[in-house]
Amino acid sequence: MPVVPPWLTTLLVLLACVAPATFGANEPAALPDAATMLREVEAHQKQLDKIREDYTFRAVQTTRQLDSSGNTKKVETEEHEVFFVNGHRVQKLVRKDGKDLTPDQARKEQDRVNKEVVKISQPGYTNPDKDEITVSRLLQIVTFSRPRRVGLNGRDTVAFDFAGDSHAKTHGRGEDALKKVSGTIWIDEADREVSRMSATLDENYHVGFGLLASVAKGSNVVFDQALIRNEAWLPTAIALHLQARAFLVAGFRAEIDIRFDQYKKFQTDAVQQPGATAH
Repeated sequence: MPVVPPWLTTLLVLLACVAPATFGANEPAALPDAATMLREVEAHQKQLDKIREDYTFRAVQTTRQLDSSGNTKKVETEEHEVFFVNGHRVQKLVRKDGKDLTPDQARKEQDRVNKEVVKISQPGYTNPDKDEITVSRLLQIVTFSRPRRVGLNGRDTVAFDFAGDSHAKTHGRGEDALKKVSGTIWIDEADREVSRMSATLDENYHVGFGLLASVAKGSNVVFDQALIRNEAWLPTAIALHLQARAFLVAGFRAEIDIRFDQYKKFQTDAVQQPGATAH
């Protein structure tokens, strides 16, 4: 998949972990506070990761590059097989622009995936590209407000608005990115899982001298999850509107739509092993 802006990656990782407090069954309970929610999920995240690793699914990404008038000038598609190992997401490209990979391309992609699985399966492995942010630090950077109960997809959810504190003292790209976003999350009340998140970049975000030098104010994302087979919450869709300026290159605009489906469970417990099958 194309490189995703660090502010988006950080936000998705953090908000995918949010969970509300437990409520009583006989009477409306007081709305939970964000601090309680986040600290509870920090304690339960390993169990949630384990359930997720039982599954594989498909991700179909459509990228529409836009001209300055907002008209589509190029469309690209990629299809990936997705699964989780040791809490980390692994993606294998299987089709591009509607065509299967050639045998040589497929072999090279499988070799790459096998090496990645072996690497992240090692005890104590940490992703060197992932900015780890503790709950305590998150609460110092992001403010949650307007808790309210709303229905979403036939289920009861608790919605919170959130916004980064532009005056917060931060360290590293991940923390700095969080200062510049705002939006809303919808949390499934019964299962303690995020069912939707909408976030917008409120200021230009300067990435550096890599692929994207600056992601423009107004870029936004909507992220949806659903309960699969009554046991695992997995992503169902991501819609990203991206405006960026590459280093010394004209502005780039794109609509990126990712749809997830074909959820399957692995036949054995060896989901970390390259070549494991699913049903």
